[in-house]
Amino acid sequence: MEEIIRNIKLIWDFRGEDGHQTAIHHEIHLKEFVKKEDIPHVNSGVEEIDTLHSTAFITVSEPHMRIVRDALIPHRGEIAE
Repeated sequence: MEEIIRNIKLIWDFRGEDGHQTAIHHEIHLKEFVKKEDIPHVNSGVEEIDTLHSTAFITVSEPHMRIVRDALIPHRGEIAE
């Protein structure tokens, strides 16, 4: 039977008036990290929850999740759809 590898979305929260710009900047560093570490990623992005709360995220396969999690300490993670 074939093993199913899930994708994990790791999320960082940024709050305040500069939260959205900080999230945009953080995504740049997320992409730099996975490139430097040669970790394939599914996608990344920024989501504006409201005017004072934005998130930056990166989605990686479950086997690579621990490397990113341990190095960059996200605020939370979830199984990506």
